[in-house]
Amino acid sequence: MRLLLVEDDLVLGPRLRQDLRRAGYAVDLVDNGVDAQFQGEEEAYDAVILDLGLPGRPGLEVLQNWRKAGSQLPVIVLTARDAWHERVDGLKAGADDYLGKPFHQEELLARLDALLRRAQERSEPQLAVAGLILDEERQCVMLADGETVELTGTEFRLLRYMMINPGKLLSKSRLTEHVYEGDADRDSNVIEAYIKRLRQKIGKSLIETRRGQGYIFGGETA
Repeated sequence: MRLLLVEDDLVLGPRLRQDLRRAGYAVDLVDNGVDAQFQGEEEAYDAVILDLGLPGRPGLEVLQNWRKAGSQLPVIVLTARDAWHERVDGLKAGADDYLGKPFHQEELLARLDALLRRAQERSEPQLAVAGLILDEERQCVMLADGETVELTGTEFRLLRYMMINPGKLLSKSRLTEHVYEGDADRDSNVIEAYIKRLRQKIGKSLIETRRGQGYIFGGETA
């Protein structure tokens, strides 16, 4: 899962990026509204965490422009704790949730998880598909026989994205867009290597290769 984090605070931004990375997300950080709007329009993100007080272009204007362009990208806005009017304006502009500063990391992660589950139309907090149960907090997976298998960060992000989209044909380019950060190496051979490693851990039959097209996890094409 790939996130866009928009925060101009030179201390808070990098700290949040590290917190979100440790939680298993690929994160692109930008510190101004102009770059934020461009990134949100041009890149494939699963959600955005958007501060409203930004240089270059206000966060509220960025959000309004995304929505006017038809973007349904899930957005959590960050506001000052006592700025109730900012929260109201953000929700009216199309934000899906808000969080007042200062906040606890655990609350941000919980709100982000709930937002992503709503966007995926998934009601259960636990991700269970094709006999696998993904432990998103510990970043490991339980197999059908009860064995727990540890995953690297990239393996976890790749498997989570595939489990969220079972039965769908996922191209290599789509997988790289949602698994890697913007400055990462996106060589398609790297995805092939990680698919091979996942098969060794969860079983070869769960990931089908469609040569020249991509991969299908746990079922037929939807």
